[in-house]
Amino acid sequence: MNRDDLAKYLAQALDINRFRDYCPNGIQVEGRNAIKTIVTGVTASLALLEAAAGAGADAILVHHGYFWRGEDARVIGPKQKRLKLLLNHDISLFAFHLPLDAHPDWGNNAQLGMRLGLAPSGRFGEGDLGWLGQPAPGVSTVADLAMLVERRLGRAPLVIGDPGQRLDTVAWCTGAAQNMLSDAVNAGASAYLSGEVSEPTVHLAREAGVAYLACGHHATERYGIEALGNHLAEHFGLRHQFIDIANPV
Repeated sequence: MNRDDLAKYLAQALDINRFRDYCPNGIQVEGRNAIKTIVTGVTASLALLEAAAGAGADAILVHHGYFWRGEDARVIGPKQKRLKLLLNHDISLFAFHLPLDAHPDWGNNAQLGMRLGLAPSGRFGEGDLGWLGQPAPGVSTVADLAMLVERRLGRAPLVIGDPGQRLDTVAWCTGAAQNMLSDAVNAGASAYLSGEVSEPTVHLAREAGVAYLACGHHATERYGIEALGNHLAEHFGLRHQFIDIANPV
């Protein structure tokens, strides 16, 4: 399909203009007009770009792209190498940050909830980015939830709180959303899952009596961009490959 047609479809489908984000959403680097093969991945690292070029990608779709607010605008060092590879191979780069977190079907939160068997019951936080839901049958304590996370994500979470605490409403928001813990508390959650943890998070979780599970930034955000790529492959007949660049964080 045509590159600009794909850009318009994604902008509308993900409602990118609704979000106050830290980076531009949509097409970030223009490549060739005709797109037959797409590669998806979490972050537009050099390793992903090299793998995508080797796979014959016409376009790469990621959750973490470039041109973040406040970053050095100069095209030097790693940024120069990344952009040079894209331009030399005439590959387009699309990035979707908060719009991909929030999407009800292909979003990171929607996809994580599906993998953990969480039954969605509401949203919370700015832009309704955070999700609320009920745990899967048989997942009745924080320890049960932590074991389920480890099985499904292949990564043991860091658990702050009592493993024996009973679960009621579970809140979650992927990535670096530890700052939404207070919103989860106010929404009535008994446990909150996110990707990262910071020093104040521990104290707030303990004092609020809400368990906090830090499940990994990369680990919690692998699924949305892959789901989006699968949708595009099915909807437009594109070839799609998800490439997961290992990241322990």
